[in-house]
Amino acid sequence: MDFEIVVTLGTLALLAAALVSNRVGPDTAMLSSLTVLLVAGVISPREAASGFADPALLMIASLFVVATGLTETGAMSWLAGRLLGRPASSGAAQLRLMVPVAAMSAFMNNTPIVAMYMPIVGTWAKTLRISPSKLFMPLSFAAILGGSCTLIGTSTNLVVNGMYLTYFDAQQAGSLVHELGLSRPSMPKQFWWIGVVGLPAAVCGIGFIALAAGKLLPDRIREGRIEPGGREYMVETLVGAKSPIVGQSIEQAGLRSLPGLYLVEIERAGDRLPAVAPGERIEAGDRLVFAGVVESVVDLLTTRGLEPATQEVRKVDAARRERSVVEAVVSHGSPLVRKTVREARFRTRYNAAIIAVHRNGQRIEGKIGDITLRAGDTLLLLTHSGFVGAYRNSQDFYLVSNVEGVTQVWHERAWVAFGILGLLVALLVLPTGTIFAGISSVTGLSLPAGGVPPLAAAMLCAMLMVLSRCCTGTSARANINWQVLLVIGAALGVGKAMVGSGTADLLAGGLLWIIEPLGNHGALFVFALVTNGVCQLVTNKGAAVLMFPIAIGIAQSLGVSPEPFVVTLMASAACSFMTPIGFATNMMVLGPGGYRFTDYLRLGVPLTLMVSALCAVIPPAVFPFSG
Repeated sequence: MDFEIVVTLGTLALLAAALVSNRVGPDTAMLSSLTVLLVAGVISPREAASGFADPALLMIASLFVVATGLTETGAMSWLAGRLLGRPASSGAAQLRLMVPVAAMSAFMNNTPIVAMYMPIVGTWAKTLRISPSKLFMPLSFAAILGGSCTLIGTSTNLVVNGMYLTYFDAQQAGSLVHELGLSRPSMPKQFWWIGVVGLPAAVCGIGFIALAAGKLLPDRIREGRIEPGGREYMVETLVGAKSPIVGQSIEQAGLRSLPGLYLVEIERAGDRLPAVAPGERIEAGDRLVFAGVVESVVDLLTTRGLEPATQEVRKVDAARRERSVVEAVVSHGSPLVRKTVREARFRTRYNAAIIAVHRNGQRIEGKIGDITLRAGDTLLLLTHSGFVGAYRNSQDFYLVSNVEGVTQVWHERAWVAFGILGLLVALLVLPTGTIFAGISSVTGLSLPAGGVPPLAAAMLCAMLMVLSRCCTGTSARANINWQVLLVIGAALGVGKAMVGSGTADLLAGGLLWIIEPLGNHGALFVFALVTNGVCQLVTNKGAAVLMFPIAIGIAQSLGVSPEPFVVTLMASAACSFMTPIGFATNMMVLGPGGYRFTDYLRLGVPLTLMVSALCAVIPPAVFPFSG
């Protein structure tokens, strides 16, 4: 056996063991494998680095920036509330999530859809008090299932379709094509023929996930769980005259759904309304008093339509994007002790506004300016980003620390962000090449013949998010998931090593003798399983390219039409559920869902068997073996 094949097989075995053990991160394992193959000379430096310049990788990075703009303008939160609602159970939540995702994935690439939905799902899980692990894997699987319904749902379908057209044109005079009387598939047939398996698989798969995910998926992360005994603050917020929640009930405004936070009372025109009912209507000028732990207060501060009641917040000398929330403990030697906030001129002295005060396990009620401060009081401050550095060693405070997760939400730019998202969808869905050709014929302008490539569309919209100030360059860089990009880039390099070393041909060729004796339907079933297994080792496109000649070879050996095998190859290569490295969207949700490598097997194995069984029955019923 060739040295390069031996090294590649050994590296793959170690990689699989590392990923299954869950003792090292997927990025570390994948990069280490790529390094071994590079040092051993299996791949060249150019080939090893080519994965990190892959258009799909750069597109994912751009989509993280687009998602950042949608999040920082509050557009994500608004979309989550309108699109997903508040289902009563995790199963209902999964259905509400998966159906629209699968429908969109049938006509758009599934990777950007998952990238767009990830922040929405994170916020939604927190609101519903559902573990994200119950939602992120169904999100990825629904996008995969939807992508298998049409030709443009995933690039893998396009690759296989193109290879079949090339094969058919080259074999028109061949004995198999001639004997079976096959005709070149028309464009409508090309667009929908994957759907004969994809649509039933999507319906059955979504139903199965909704029924079984509750038991098969573990609670890896308990989003929204608030530990008892945490510091509670009393926070007053004001409803402005132009607030979008004016006229809504407390329930409709979502002010009863934040974990660890409850509405104590409403102060309206000098009257206090305690024990507020969910149906109470919000009026302009209402002062809403909440009690809750700091994590929930952070969520409250980013809620559209509410602002801190203290006027001092508006006087803090810092740009909106440079503001932060800080906790500070008053020291015994502080000049603030035994003075009211107003007497101490706190905002003038520290360029910070006190939002709430916590004292010895008690909530401090009353107007912020009238509170007499004591040593040991914990102050929740809205201030400038340099406050912690300036007062970390000050004798005025024992402890100063930033509160994580606080971002300034630019609700007024939400519609700009939605417009950019709409532009992205239009550029990905519309036939821009045909549109450009029409414009060129009318105006004489020389526009790009191929239209706008998906990568160009994603990069354009990412740039517009920053230029329109929906997000800053700093926040855009901070919100790119570099671990996901490293894993995908390294995985593409490992896939090149498998193909270039001949390892892929060796593994695939050895399977042919197993499949041929099983008969037509049995061959389809096993072929689907084998293809899906290869997807766990290389990229989906790589697996499709590798398995296509085997599909044709099996059809020729059995003397049947290759079309059932081509459709089976599309469906099985597009539907990869069993590991996080089997599909890009599976890797994207690995960290946010808190999953382990083996978690994918629990839900992925039954789904894979289901799709394989459908492949054994449906394609030959629609595209007969006899041609």
